Amino acid sequence: MGVPAFFRWLSRKYPSIIVNCVEEKAKECNGVKVPIDTSKPNPNEVEFDNLYLDMNGIIHPCTHPEDKPAPKNEDEMMVAIFEYIDRIFNIDRRDCPDAKSDPSSPAPRAKMNQQRSRRFRASKEGMEAAEEKQKIRQEILAKGGFLPPEEVKERFDSNCITPGTEFMDNLAKCLRYYIADRLNSDPGWKNLTVILSDASAPGEGEHKIMDYIRRQRAQPNHDPNTHHCLCGADADLIMLGLATHEPNFTIIREEFKPNKPKPCALCNQMGHEVKECQGLPREKQGKHDQFADTLPISEQEFIFIRLCVLREYLERELTMASLPFTFDFERSVDDWVFMCFFVGNDFLPHLPSLEIREGAIDRLVNIYKNVVHKTGGYLTESGFVNLQRVQMIMLAVGEVEDSIFKKRKDDDDNFKRRQKEKRKRLKRDQPSFIPGGQFSPQALGNRSSPQAICNPRQAAFEMRMHERQNSTTSASPNTSMTPDGSPSLGGGIKRKTEDSDSEPEPEDNIRLWETGWKQRYYKNKFDVDASDEKFRRKVVQSYVEGLCWVLRYYYQGCASWNWYYPFHYAPFASDFEGIADMPSDFEKGSKPFKPLEQLMGVFPAASGNFLPPTWRKLMTDPESSIIDFYPEDFAIDLNGKKYAWQGVALLPFVDERRLRAALEEVYPDLTPEESRRNSLGGDVLFVGKHHPLCDFIVEQYKTKNTEAVDIPPELCHGIQGKLTLNDNAVLPDQVVQSPVPMLRDLTQNSAVSISFKDPQFAEDFVFKATVLPGAKKPAPVLKPGDWEKTNNDGRPWRPQLGFNRDRKPVHLDQSAFRTLGHTMPRDRGMPGMYPNAVPLGAYGSPYARPLMGSQQQIPKLLSNLRPQESWRGPTPLFQQTPQRTAGAAPLLAWNRMLQSPNQFQPAQYQGLGPMGYPQRPEDRMDRGRQV
Repeated sequence: MGVPAFFRWLSRKYPSIIVNCVEEKAKECNGVKVPIDTSKPNPNEVEFDNLYLDMNGIIHPCTHPEDKPAPKNEDEMMVAIFEYIDRIFNIDRRDCPDAKSDPSSPAPRAKMNQQRSRRFRASKEGMEAAEEKQKIRQEILAKGGFLPPEEVKERFDSNCITPGTEFMDNLAKCLRYYIADRLNSDPGWKNLTVILSDASAPGEGEHKIMDYIRRQRAQPNHDPNTHHCLCGADADLIMLGLATHEPNFTIIREEFKPNKPKPCALCNQMGHEVKECQGLPREKQGKHDQFADTLPISEQEFIFIRLCVLREYLERELTMASLPFTFDFERSVDDWVFMCFFVGNDFLPHLPSLEIREGAIDRLVNIYKNVVHKTGGYLTESGFVNLQRVQMIMLAVGEVEDSIFKKRKDDDDNFKRRQKEKRKRLKRDQPSFIPGGQFSPQALGNRSSPQAICNPRQAAFEMRMHERQNSTTSASPNTSMTPDGSPSLGGGIKRKTEDSDSEPEPEDNIRLWETGWKQRYYKNKFDVDASDEKFRRKVVQSYVEGLCWVLRYYYQGCASWNWYYPFHYAPFASDFEGIADMPSDFEKGSKPFKPLEQLMGVFPAASGNFLPPTWRKLMTDPESSIIDFYPEDFAIDLNGKKYAWQGVALLPFVDERRLRAALEEVYPDLTPEESRRNSLGGDVLFVGKHHPLCDFIVEQYKTKNTEAVDIPPELCHGIQGKLTLNDNAVLPDQVVQSPVPMLRDLTQNSAVSISFKDPQFAEDFVFKATVLPGAKKPAPVLKPGDWEKTNNDGRPWRPQLGFNRDRKPVHLDQSAFRTLGHTMPRDRGMPGMYPNAVPLGAYGSPYARPLMGSQQQIPKLLSNLRPQESWRGPTPLFQQTPQRTAGAAPLLAWNRMLQSPNQFQPAQYQGLGPMGYPQRPEDRMDRGRQV
């Protein structure tokens, strides 16, 4: 979803939705990696029924990772994707009767505009980075610097991760092989039903998943208490999960860790970027330089986002009293999702007055709660918008637009002033130069975790250069120096003031904080006068159509494959007057682009090598009828932002009729293989020999039944749909050839595949956005500090750690807390991406708390602490005796607590990870303790 910082805002406002994943690590025995038994219970103490993979969030980090060396070739990329899926399945096991995988596919026209912008930007930035790298390399070599030989390696063009390319076609073959291999060899996959929707099936991956859920929910035998788990990194997955109204919906995604160290692209050394490279020789890594080709890599961690907890937050926040109509929480959730569209999404630009970083969603919710008494009802119903009520909300926002713009300017000026004062204060109070790496000063209380040695030669070079600079400028700040080091009597060179704002500010011609902002906005952005009511109404009507289209897309499916917003900028909220009568219907029967047609619509000319030769020529031939679709360079409007990636790429919109007319002339040039890649496909269902549906599918192949048959739901975990024979099916006792040379063929295959189609409905069928009858509301999770001190029945609140409500918390006595207070920093906060995440166990009396209690309350216990009572160091490993009660539950990674309430081992509290949760034992080996 095109809402930068949406997940950051959500996780800070509703911190309890985040839970760190517990992952069992594979062990090695005599150098042989022992595979994980995924048939065992889930270490996260939760059982998921359906697992969905949005492959777009898997393919990108596996093909061009940012925190480790990139795969050398396409085969290594495929293996990396397999290993990534294995990790996700290891975390989400075990009761996953249905697993669905959805790579990116031909998208609606509205999405293609954003894809086009991203791919043109990626191509432009890639070429600029390569040119800058080559320029710096030549400068360093000219100065006598040392750089390793330049690798003759073709740059991986991530634009190939688009439907229709050979890469995506090969990926589909590899995923078929991977699924068959796991169904044959992994005991955790024994009873799985796997549905693969590859890049040939039209639709975005996450929306194909939502369409599957909607259609299965509409079946009479669907279990309303199914627990869904969706893997993906896009923020719109949260909106889509809420739109299903399923009570048990969880999202798993990578934990974002900013500022990860990266090696220099020129010298492959850590500690500096390309523009700071000095061309110094590489330091020896290890006694015998055995670590020369290794990088300090920390494996990516995963987190769960519990939408059931988010629903708890929203229920408390959106509940309104004294309404003129009956309050319906499910309808208010739909309205909340709809209002989030105004701050931006993949299909529409955000309104100028609504910025997520400025609390725009909170402002919209407050206006919504104030105006809803006048609207007489909710804004949406099952994906359809009531424009008359939306108009009241927008005009209420428009009334405060002027004050929003002025406050934005004041906040920006105040921020710049504080930053300038901070720089002055740091320059005055701190040394002029602080070395980094192993030379950096260490705090007294932080000696247990010193910073790793990182390129000491570079640090020493910087120290020498800084010392030389200080010695040459010590005589006078404005005096130049002669070659022998003496001050020159001539005129000096004026030094640049270091505390001045050295970074140039982007020019802002709109000046929204000054009178006349609307006139300047329409003149600069649309090249029309603000008094042109006809044009403004056209812009507003297109935006309103977009709001209706996006909501319909989220709740009912794609309303039109051809619609798109034909402008780069959004109107103002105050322009949403008279929208109640605007039409919001879309043409029926529209068809998606074919894969190669989509490539022509989203690719720049630099990525034309992924297209057939004659098609590629249309991008570069000056005589081409569509040459204007592929500019070699284009402007980026910062639109009030500071960085280029935040700006608007001013690319021409693709005229579908002109594009199709030009392609008609080159369609005959397609080879049979290219024609196959250009065709639209469908889903494929896989099962193993132990699955109840296996014999039924094998029988269909034996009888050569060419007609579609219904899936017996009793044989397939309640899944319904149609099955038809597949021409390229995986069949038992037939060899499944490996598309990756480094992997073996499956000579003893027992899995089977068949084409699958979701249940079909009439074109005007409406999927109801409501909780299904029989659904059980999950037990509340939020702690009393969020809302209230006790439950409705008056019993003290019991904190929930992770997914298991029945886990027994372990308590510490007063002496244990004295030990904690001595060994841990008293001012220690919660580091990491979510610093305001709720500390687990911060409840009850100060002497009876769970082990993972709030560290901020520990100093209260230390007023009478005597020095001789302090803990003098860790217990040696050979003296530690693990304590466990007979029959107790296994000790898990985020709840490794003592089973004895009167005894405390210091190591139990020392292994806190970056989120404040206990780390796994293997992550704490460097501390010399074990749990």
